[in-house]
Amino acid sequence: MKKYLEMTLSPLLVIILWSLLTFTNIIPNYILPNPGEVLISFYTLIKNGELFVHAYNTLMRVVLGFLIASAIAIPLGIGIGWSETIENIFNPLIQILRPIPPLAWVPFALIWFGIGLKSEVFIIFIGSFFPILLNTVDAVKGVEKVFIESAYVLGANEQQILTKVVLPGSLPGIVLGMRVGFGIGFMCTVAAEMIAAKSGLGYLIMDSMRLMDTGTMLVGIITIGILGFLIDTIFAKIEKREFKWRGKTT
Repeated sequence: MKKYLEMTLSPLLVIILWSLLTFTNIIPNYILPNPGEVLISFYTLIKNGELFVHAYNTLMRVVLGFLIASAIAIPLGIGIGWSETIENIFNPLIQILRPIPPLAWVPFALIWFGIGLKSEVFIIFIGSFFPILLNTVDAVKGVEKVFIESAYVLGANEQQILTKVVLPGSLPGIVLGMRVGFGIGFMCTVAAEMIAAKSGLGYLIMDSMRLMDTGTMLVGIITIGILGFLIDTIFAKIEKREFKWRGKTT
């Protein structure tokens, strides 16, 4: 109980400060709406179903881009982490592409795919891909050498070592990479929707800005924060439940 009370403290302080600044008109409502106006906007968007539609479209895009990124990054990361030859082939290209911000690809995404789902998923893919890939590589390389050497001594071949020793040992790092990749992909989704979409929470925020509807803008921003928090909590619980042994082996 104490933990949950402590977790609510900082959001509560923000709401109190926000209320003081807006209800006393220190910050005008056309710049920052008060909590009451935001609650009314929340109620309106929930009642007419618009918020659920935009939230669903955002989640659908980020999940699709994330799954494609995971399907490519995890096998490639395992290969790079396990084989020096594969690492030598791919590492230069990865190190060149990795520092490029995902949003720098937006102009090409629009040229290649136009405005719509394909361009958005491409940007999300770029954002999710490298965190998943690099964490997978580090996880595979981080498997204790003593476990691998012991498996060789016991007569295991390379395929058995990879599937029975390396993959189970690297799973915590891979899941951590997926957690980070999903978070970055989620941020890229919202940014891409602001530029190249006709629905989603990012689009809702930009459309509200054009109408100077600051209440709806904040609803979109707060919804993004809530969804991000819930998704990260799910990943954290999976890590805690499935990899309890990790802390016991160090």
